[in-house]
Order: sequence, then structure tokens, then C-alpha cells
Amino acid sequence: MSHDPAVTNPELYHVLFENDRVRVLEYRDVPGDRTAPHRHPDTVMYPLASFTRRLTAGGRQVEVKLEPGQVRWLDAQEHAGENIGDTPSHALFIELKDPRPTTPPTTTPPTTALGPTS
Repeated sequence: MSHDPAVTNPELYHVLFENDRVRVLEYRDVPGDRTAPHRHPDTVMYPLASFTRRLTAGGRQVEVKLEPGQVRWLDAQEHAGENIGDTPSHALFIELKDPRPTTPPTTTPPTTALGPTS
């Protein structure tokens, strides 16, 4: 089974550009739409419309409200989403293909945020 959002939900995600370093996805949905579980590598998200979503992963849920132009970083993650607002979602996802640089181990493992962060 694929975890590529352009495969799991081709009616919602469209590949706009791709090369060996980056892939740009356009995402559009309407209130009530849900995505199948899928993965994103480290990604920059650029909302083009105001929308509210619920993201679910590993038994955790988070609700996010985003405004146009509110650029967000997403650590690599797997999640499913649902448009829980009353407006369509429209966003660009700039997925990075190069792996994150390795750093020396720390005593406390880093936490990965679910959904976008500033």
C-alpha cells in the first residue's frame, strides 16, 4: 500500500512540479472531505485559503486553523486529515527529498509535532 498522498488521494493532491530534490503538491478539498493515512517528508506548507483541519496520527489528534500566506514547517510525518471547517482547503506543499542532516544523539529524543508548526 502506498503512503504517497498523490496516490492515496489523487482527487485532492496534485503534483505541480518534481525533480530529484523537491516535489510541489497542490491540495484542495471541501468541508467534510477526509484523506487516507499518508506520509509527508520534511515539508513547507503554504496555505492559499483560510481553513480548519483535524489531523490524526498514532491515537493523537490536533485541530489547526490556517490563514492564507501563513507559511508552516511540517516535520516528516504520517497522518490522516479532515476538513472540519466551513470553507474549502487550498494549500501548496513543498516536500524536500534530501534527508535531514544527522546530528549527534542527545539524551532526550526530539519530539515530532503533529501538523504544521511555525
